[in-house]
Amino acid sequence: MMLIIGLILGLLIGVAGLYFYLKATHNKTLLAAEDQAKRILREAKKEAETLKKEKLLEAEEAAYDIKQKAEAQAEAKLAEIAEYSRQLDSKELEIDQKLQELENRRKELAMEQEELERRSLYIDEKTEELNRLIQEEVEKLEEIAGLTREEAKQQLIREVETEAREEGEKLAQNIIEKARTEAQRKAREIVVQAIEQVAAQQSVESTISIIHLPNDDMKGRIIGREGRNIRSFEMVTGVDVIIDDTPEIVVLSSFNSYRREIARRAMEKLVADGRIHPARIEEVVQKTEEEMADVLKEIGEQALLDVGVHGVHPELVEMLGKLKYRTAYGQNVLNHSIEVAYLSGIIATELGLEPHLAKRAGLFHDIGKAVEHYTEVDHAQLGADILQKYNEPEAVVNAALAHHDESQATTPYTFIVSAADIISGQRPGARRETLQNFLKRMRTLEEIAFEFEGVAKAYAIQAGREVRVMVETDKVDDAQARTLAREIARRIQEKLEFPWEIRVSVIREYRAYDFAT
Repeated sequence: MMLIIGLILGLLIGVAGLYFYLKATHNKTLLAAEDQAKRILREAKKEAETLKKEKLLEAEEAAYDIKQKAEAQAEAKLAEIAEYSRQLDSKELEIDQKLQELENRRKELAMEQEELERRSLYIDEKTEELNRLIQEEVEKLEEIAGLTREEAKQQLIREVETEAREEGEKLAQNIIEKARTEAQRKAREIVVQAIEQVAAQQSVESTISIIHLPNDDMKGRIIGREGRNIRSFEMVTGVDVIIDDTPEIVVLSSFNSYRREIARRAMEKLVADGRIHPARIEEVVQKTEEEMADVLKEIGEQALLDVGVHGVHPELVEMLGKLKYRTAYGQNVLNHSIEVAYLSGIIATELGLEPHLAKRAGLFHDIGKAVEHYTEVDHAQLGADILQKYNEPEAVVNAALAHHDESQATTPYTFIVSAADIISGQRPGARRETLQNFLKRMRTLEEIAFEFEGVAKAYAIQAGREVRVMVETDKVDDAQARTLAREIARRIQEKLEFPWEIRVSVIREYRAYDFAT
């Protein structure tokens, strides 16, 4: 019994102990779970704070980038506004300058008008004074000389005519000198500005081309057996081949630059290939001639590109390229045409005309020289016909037709091209002048002076830049000498073309001699 009670008590105690043990273990588990939950909560809060800071930092960076872009755009807009403001200020300053120039010109015109009115009043006063003097002279002559009224009248008329003519000559000379000075200043300003902006290199074309050989043995192959190769080459190309003792050199000679260029290219191909015989020569020359058409187009297109001219017929482009192989007085015609185009564009801009049309007219003014042979008509008429055939503007056609004054100019561009042509052709170093042409110009200047009555001697000096005229004193008085100088200068302008100024000096000198014995 006691054993059973003891077992029951032991069992109860074990159950109670187990209960308290399990309860303690459960409490520890709960505490651990609560600690873990708190730790997880703290970590979650830390992660949330970190994520929050990261997002705020990203937002701040994005806002900073947006701010930087906005500031850059604002600065660009401000710079653009400043540039517009500067341009507006520049335009305003330019307009003010133009207005000031107009005001100055208006004042000058007003002063000139006042001067003319003053001179007119002066002439009226002189006329009244002359009338009074005439009346007094008539009365004196009738009283003292016993002349008839008609005789006195004739004498007074002659005296008055002489005095009026002298006064008129002086007045006319002053007006002419003033107008000439102003015109020369403006013209010189435009021409000098045009020349300063054109720096085209000028070279004299030769009549020979030199071919360099790899060795002297090649000369024998060029000559061929009994000279058949060289004869065939000269016959096909129309160019003379000169082979002398100069080592590794062959010279091609011809006045036709285009034919000489074809021969040069063909000879270089034959030398490089090494096969030289009549059949091969004909083949290479024919192929080179075909290739030259493309070369001419490239040259013409480059010239059009340099000048800035577009919309040209392909055949006209090829003819323009052929001008590279034409010369006039030692001046390359294509370089001359390009230079005339530049000058024409600059002058047209200064005069307020269309520069592109002026350039086009200047570039094609000598296109007639691209034709191989022209004998029936001159190059100006031929060029005008060609330009008209390819539907060039009327101003371009007329500039080619009348740039040497063979025909009447119908547009201002013709005068511009004519002036640019003279500047390009006659400026120092542009062309070679033969002794015959120089002497002919000097003789012409002297012959023009002798066309007028009263001229005793005439001398062209300073390479044709001055003509000194000696007149007979009994036939030409001082007033007539001034008139004679002006008439000779006008006649020279009508008969000659010259790029400089020719001074006409009329010298009237009276010498009296006597001898004491």
